[in-house]
Amino acid sequence: MTRTSTLPRSTPEAEGVPSAAIDDFVRAAEHRLDSLHSLMLVRHGKVVAEGWWEPYGAQHPHLLFSVSKSFTSIAVGLAIADGLLSLDDTVVALLPDDLPLVVSDTLALMRVRDLLTMTTGHAVDSVDLADLNESSDWAKVILAQPVEFEPGTQFTYNSGATYLLAAILHRLTGVRLLDYLTPRLLAPLGIVGATWQQSPQGIDIGGWGLSLTTEDIATFGQLLLQRGEWNGTRLVPSEWVDTATSLQVGNDGRNENPDWEQGYGFQFWRCRHNAYRADGAFGQFVIVFPDHDAVLAITSGVENSQPILDLVWQHLLPALGSTALPESGSWALGTLALQTPAGSALTGSTAPDVAVKVAGIRYGLPANAAGLTAVALSEGTLSLWIADSRHDLPLGHGTWAQGITAPLGAEVTAFAGATVRVATAAAWTSESAFEARLSYYETPYMATIVLDFAENSVTVDVRQHVSFATTHLMHVVGRPTS
Repeated sequence: MTRTSTLPRSTPEAEGVPSAAIDDFVRAAEHRLDSLHSLMLVRHGKVVAEGWWEPYGAQHPHLLFSVSKSFTSIAVGLAIADGLLSLDDTVVALLPDDLPLVVSDTLALMRVRDLLTMTTGHAVDSVDLADLNESSDWAKVILAQPVEFEPGTQFTYNSGATYLLAAILHRLTGVRLLDYLTPRLLAPLGIVGATWQQSPQGIDIGGWGLSLTTEDIATFGQLLLQRGEWNGTRLVPSEWVDTATSLQVGNDGRNENPDWEQGYGFQFWRCRHNAYRADGAFGQFVIVFPDHDAVLAITSGVENSQPILDLVWQHLLPALGSTALPESGSWALGTLALQTPAGSALTGSTAPDVAVKVAGIRYGLPANAAGLTAVALSEGTLSLWIADSRHDLPLGHGTWAQGITAPLGAEVTAFAGATVRVATAAAWTSESAFEARLSYYETPYMATIVLDFAENSVTVDVRQHVSFATTHLMHVVGRPTS
C-alpha cells in the first residue's frame, strides 16, 4: 500500500511544541498503558512527531473499530450535499424493504438525524440485541429490535444505528460506502488501499471494520480541522463538519470516564478542553484540537481508553503553544517496540534441557475457546493447529519475527478475518515454561501463549490482551499424539 501524497514534516519546536513534552507523553504511556501501537502529532498542518511500536509500522493498516463511524458520518454529509437524503427523512421511508411486519409508532418516527446522534430510541445497542450472522439480513434484524423510547429523546451508543446509515447510503448510491467515499474523500487526501469489512449483504458495515494507516487517519483529522477543505478544494461542506463535530446530544452521567460524558455529535465524540474525536475500541483515536491547530492520531490495544486521553491532557495539551521555540537539536522519538517475553534463548546452551526433549513433539489439546487443537515446539518455530489447520510461526527472541496465521479465538477471527499477519516473540521463562506473544499487528489484538511442560504432558494457557468478552481463552493439558 503506497500513499500518493503525505503530510508535510516539521520539527516540534518549529511548530511551537517542546519535544520534551512529547518524550514525557511517550514515557508515561509506556509506563501506564498496556500497549500503544502508534502516534502521529500534527501541528499547523505538519507532522511534528510520529512513531510506531515494533512490530507495528507506518506502512501497515490498523483495524480502527468505531473510528469507522466518523467516516460514515462524513459520507452522510456528502450524500445530503448530493441531494440524496435529508436529516429528517425517516428510516422506514429509506429502507422500505427491511421493515418488520408491524412497524411500531416509535420506529415510524426514527430519522436519519436520530441514527447520527445515537438517539434511535433503543434502550441498548441494537447490535447487542441482534443475531448478526452470515445467514441473517442485518438491516432487517436490527430494525426488528424493540424501540422503547421516542427517537431523538435519549442517547444510547448504538453501532446498529451506524450500520443502518451505511445500508441507507448503499441503497441510495448503488455502490459500497468505500467506493462512494474514495473519489470524493479518500483519493483527494492521498489515502489508498483502505479496506472495509462487509455484512453478508455486501454492505460496508459502517460502524466498524475500516482499516487505515496512522497517517491516513491523521490526514482525516487535518481535513476536519480545516473544516472540509483540502489543498484549496472543498471536499466536505464546512457546515457539515461544524455540525457533525459539535454537541448534538448530551450524554453526561452515563459513563465513569469523563471524556465519554462531554456530549455527542454526528458519530463524533466531544472531549474536554473543546476538543473532539473519532473513537474506536481499545484506544483508536483521531483527536482534533480546534483551539490549538493540532491533530493527534493514536492506535493502540488497551482495555480502558480513558488513561490515554488523561495523558494527552496532562502532557501534550499544555505543550501546544502558539509560537515557535528554540530548536532542541536532532530530535526524534527513537526506537519504539512492544515488550517481548523476558527469559532464556529458544535454543542453544542457554536454553533449558527441556527444549531439546520436547522438540518436534505434537501435543493434542481438548476443546477450548481459542480453537487450538494441537501445539508443537521446535528450533525457532512454534506450530499451532487451529481448527486442525497447521500454522508454523517463526519465533524471535528479544525481537519480533514475521509470519501469517489464523488468529486464536472467535472474536479476533470475526473482526480481523480468517488469516492475519502476525509477529511473534518468545523466551523460556523457567526450566519448564515457554512463553510466546503473538501480535496481530494490523489489529489491536495480541495473544500470549504459555506452554508449561511436564513428563508426557504440557499445560497450555492462552489469553488475549484485549477483548469485548473474556481475555482468558484457555487453560488445558495436552498429551503427545502419535
